[in-house]
Amino acid sequence: MKTVIVGGVAGGMSAATRLRRLDEQAEIVVLERGPYVSFANCGLPYYVGGVIEDRSDLLLQSPETLAARFRIDVRVSTEAISIDRTARQVRVRDARTGETAVEAYDHLILAAGSRARTLRESDRRTFTLRTVDDVDAIEAVLQEAAGDASAVVIGGGFIGLEAVENLTRRGLRVALVHRGEQVFPPLDPELAALVLDELTANGVEVHLQSTVVRIDPAEVVLADGTTLPADLVIDAIGVTPDDALAREAGLAIGPSGGIAVDAHQRTSDPAIFAVGDGVEKVDAVGHEAELVTMAGLANRHGRAAADAIAGKAHASRDALGTAIIGVFAKTVATVGWSERRLRSAGRSHRVVHTHPGSHAGYYPGAEQMAMKLLIDADDDRILGAQIVGGAGVDKRIDVIAVAMSARMTASSLMDLELAYAPQYGSAKDPVNLIGYVADNAATYPGSTVQWHELAAQREAGAALIDVRSPAEFAAGHIPGALNVPLPELRDRHEQLTGPVIVHCQVGQRGHTAQRLLAQLGHHVRNLDGGYLTWRAGMAARAGARTPVAS
Repeated sequence: MKTVIVGGVAGGMSAATRLRRLDEQAEIVVLERGPYVSFANCGLPYYVGGVIEDRSDLLLQSPETLAARFRIDVRVSTEAISIDRTARQVRVRDARTGETAVEAYDHLILAAGSRARTLRESDRRTFTLRTVDDVDAIEAVLQEAAGDASAVVIGGGFIGLEAVENLTRRGLRVALVHRGEQVFPPLDPELAALVLDELTANGVEVHLQSTVVRIDPAEVVLADGTTLPADLVIDAIGVTPDDALAREAGLAIGPSGGIAVDAHQRTSDPAIFAVGDGVEKVDAVGHEAELVTMAGLANRHGRAAADAIAGKAHASRDALGTAIIGVFAKTVATVGWSERRLRSAGRSHRVVHTHPGSHAGYYPGAEQMAMKLLIDADDDRILGAQIVGGAGVDKRIDVIAVAMSARMTASSLMDLELAYAPQYGSAKDPVNLIGYVADNAATYPGSTVQWHELAAQREAGAALIDVRSPAEFAAGHIPGALNVPLPELRDRHEQLTGPVIVHCQVGQRGHTAQRLLAQLGHHVRNLDGGYLTWRAGMAARAGARTPVAS
């Protein structure tokens, strides 16, 4: 049996090597249109930034090493240009000679991935950041640029933010241009504001709700007339499925624009499989097909396709979309759905915010993180999470992702037994803490107010009580709030009439105040996430260009 694989990075190479381990007799041919196979595309920005110093470290395998270890026939600079499904043949073209040939197959795996969506106007200084050739060209421009060089990055998603950080590290003056109202769209606005804060704190000039209308020889021109100097331009506006081959062959394309596959990565043609960024995945929260462009999923689904071909059926699990990115000193992580998406879908949910330390506060070096948990209001299942912080963010998002996979409730996070030593965590780990808050929200429904609901509640007549210390209040407070420190609240509660909203810095003392006043007969709610969450949210709403951190 002969399997031909179109695409030699991530999903394609995972399929090829897995199939060889399952079937020593199989004939396996990999067609890669670029000059490199099995390269570390996620490491490319860090080579530009000098973190990865040796270019060869990006090249994980070569046709020669793959042939020696796995007896796989890897053909680089070879593009698949059409599929004859009836004859089970792929027509290929050698990019070096232009010659075409026909490759027969018993099974075909499409792993072409995605292609960059690029601006219509560009010049020799404008690059995407997706291939080894891209970073070679970028490196050449950087070597030419003399003295105080500048760069413009277009797009504030994963690749854009990684490019911004690494070009800044390289010593360039960097401007970021993003069409949307906030950087990093997977986040909700109150957490995205913290990422914006980190960018501006590191000297990045951020232009939100902006578009590029022209790239001139020495500058980039925005729609509002702003001109930005640019020795280098990185085009990171996004990607789209590379599905032209599948479309031309008449394979089914799903509603999201990706190739439609079943749980074993089989397309509408039973002899053809598809894996990687160009393929639809089933979302684990909404259970609908969507595009999720993650390297981990591509590798997993490549393995699943190989299993199916070898007769070892292994259904792919639904996709959570777990993701993480570094932005200077901050780590940003997400899993599942955002509040914005839940509200857009009209799905009933609860929201909780916390601001725990990365480890025990008495041990030096603890870093504060902002955590947000999205919860199904009906069954307490976890629908999503977002974390922005320093150390320990990766560990906490992974724990929550596992909990979602296991269909645990949000409240049950408080019972997880997690490793503890003061330099690594707290006796009540941040995951436990957000589980406690989730349990409180479930036990006392309606006892909290979100930052974006506060103004309407106050207009309806609710009094706002700040239960922090006078010093904290003086350092910054919500306009119109009355400062009644928590230790004084019992003695002064009779001064309060009508509905009350209490708050502290991060929500914990506010919860204590809410429980106290509720038991004393008051109609009271706590501002979820406290002053820190409100401040970040209001900065995002205002389109903040200045730091929001204290």
